[in-house]
Amino acid sequence: MSNLKFGQNAGVSVTRQRTIEALLEGLGAKAHVELVRDGKVIWVEEVDLSLHRDGNGIVDVGVNSLFNVAFNAQTQITVWYIGIVDNAGFSAFANSDTMSSHAGWTEFTAYSEATRVEWVEGAASGRSITNPSPSVFNINGSGTLKGIFVTSSSTKSGTTGTLWATAAFASTVTVSNGDQLKVTYTISG
Repeated sequence: MSNLKFGQNAGVSVTRQRTIEALLEGLGAKAHVELVRDGKVIWVEEVDLSLHRDGNGIVDVGVNSLFNVAFNAQTQITVWYIGIVDNAGFSAFANSDTMSSHAGWTEFTAYSEATRVEWVEGAASGRSITNPSPSVFNINGSGTLKGIFVTSSSTKSGTTGTLWATAAFASTVTVSNGDQLKVTYTISG
């Protein structure tokens, strides 16, 4: 009689769910923001609007829109606008912010343009896309700014459209009637 041996083999595989950050690791965005008073640049800041970190970046609904346009036949958003965030009442940005629900912030609207300022982008090149000329806000009131946001809706204080990204400045910025806020926004991958 032969001597039979039974054996056991076991294998384990651990897979961690990839986060949005891991999926879009190379996607980045930044804004170059200048405040001009009496024809002189009095403040400049480079703001990171990459994936949402520390209150700055591309929000969940923005990433979902990107995925749906690229992979799920959603209608492309062809025009984007930049808005300004008021410091009054500001508490925080959140990944879950949308244009209809962003309890931590409000929009600053004391500028002479009838709508939010359009981000007029040039053609993509070298894995980036930007507006060759800054988006300019002609301030017609006074206030304190906290940051900026990018949306598909042109309506000042509007609550429709797709929120793409939000960004807080390193410190607040005081503006006065006659100032200009200039924003150059760049997305790279």
